[in-house]
Amino acid sequence: MKKILVSFFAVLFLGIAAGCSSLPEKNPGLQRQWMLVSFDQFSKEELVKNKAEINLTGIMEKGKIKGGAGMGCNSIFFTSEFKSNGKVTISGVGSTLKACRNMELENAFLQKFDKMTNYSIEGHFLTLSDGSGNSMKFIASDWD
Repeated sequence: MKKILVSFFAVLFLGIAAGCSSLPEKNPGLQRQWMLVSFDQFSKEELVKNKAEINLTGIMEKGKIKGGAGMGCNSIFFTSEFKSNGKVTISGVGSTLKACRNMELENAFLQKFDKMTNYSIEGHFLTLSDGSGNSMKFIASDWD
């Protein structure tokens, strides 16, 4: 009888634990760190020098990813929602407020980032665009 009760509680505990997982499924093709390689008039060398990137590895809640970014000075934070139809919504964009020497890249990024409405992933590249000819192209940082 004791073995039956122990087995019953073990099965019950495992069933509850499996059903109450607080970690949502991740999308490994999207939820990664992305290095900015093409944006506005900035050269690839300038983007690499400033370590321009977005990080989509943050917590996912209700289909939204809490992300971060950096353009060489301030820490940038945002919430993003990528839909299966190629649409993206970027909201809640903010940053720390350090004054740095070269703010041109960061200011341009902040002005356009939350206006991006479309996305595509091709191989190891993520492209965000706004439908008006503006785009940002990223490469996965873990790609060799």
